[in-house]
Amino acid sequence: MTYLDNSATTKPEKEVADKIYEMLTEKFGNPSSFHKIGLDANDEITNAREAIARALFCQSEEIYFTSGGTEANNLAIFGAAEVGKRRGNRIVTTAIEHESVLKCCDELEKRGFEVIRLTPDSKGRISKEQIFDAVNDKTILVSMMYVNNEVGSILPVQTIKKAIIRANAPALVHIDCVQAFSKTEIKPERLGADLISVSAHKIHGPKGVGALYVKKGVRITPMMFGGEQEKRLRPGTQAAPLIAGFGKAVSMIPDYKQQAERINELNAYAKSELAKLKGVVINSADDASPYIINLYVPSFMTSQTVVQHLSSKYGVYVSNGSACAKGKKSHVLSAMKINDKIIDKSIRVSFSRKTTKEDIDALINALSETISDYPA
Repeated sequence: MTYLDNSATTKPEKEVADKIYEMLTEKFGNPSSFHKIGLDANDEITNAREAIARALFCQSEEIYFTSGGTEANNLAIFGAAEVGKRRGNRIVTTAIEHESVLKCCDELEKRGFEVIRLTPDSKGRISKEQIFDAVNDKTILVSMMYVNNEVGSILPVQTIKKAIIRANAPALVHIDCVQAFSKTEIKPERLGADLISVSAHKIHGPKGVGALYVKKGVRITPMMFGGEQEKRLRPGTQAAPLIAGFGKAVSMIPDYKQQAERINELNAYAKSELAKLKGVVINSADDASPYIINLYVPSFMTSQTVVQHLSSKYGVYVSNGSACAKGKKSHVLSAMKINDKIIDKSIRVSFSRKTTKEDIDALINALSETISDYPA
């Protein structure tokens, strides 16, 4: 099997699965209970919180567990908008955000907020100047992703705080780091972030758990009510097995620089081999994240059919866009003003630290035969 759909999800490490099994069979108590099994479960949550805090260079009390990146994004955006609405009504985001950010902003727009959606260039890039132009003194929230999940664009998120200061805006800064976490060093202070979303299943952890960093002193309103867990910001019995698995996955993140060197080499090799395939066009920018390559496949088949063909015939697993979009036309490529015919035949290849040169060779072989057998 050649798995190259790591932006959708990653295969959990064995140690992660073992930790989850241990929690389900031995430390299965409610983490809010005061008996030993409950206290053992709570200790594991504490350990996981501390591991994520270390990885994010923040304090453990600034980490709040959620059910995943989508909930973390929702909590950040709605929570910030509710707190800030007395000071302004402008929200700045981009047209290439994850659905969980776009849909939140759509809903807030219906409620009377002004939403500014920055549009990318033809390679999916957002400029610093766009951010400065969009932020005014009525801006209460700027929400952007660090790395785009479909084309790998790296957004200039470090510019956000500077724009807010220049405009004398009361805005909070939310950064969706789901695709960046574990792949690059993330320091909230350096990014100027008040809120950061991360997810476990993108870093070889389990599905169903994520976290929201909330800078100490920053207040956002909860979306749920009913308990004291997570300091009442996200109440409800914590999913201790998944949280412990998340913590284990975070503890296994390798050295960033060594990992980056290897992935950069793989990316360069993949692009050099793709360039040999007649008609293939890479939609991602040259300076995009090396973990993601979005490309046009010159075949008469649509991208969805190509994805199915590659998996069924060659055991090569890629994607035709964001998994959350469920096969809909890519809003990211549309925002980049790419021709519909190109969009309909574009796929996403995404790497993880487990990806090998042999995986790239298998992909190139499968694409070469597919293009030859089913020409455009």
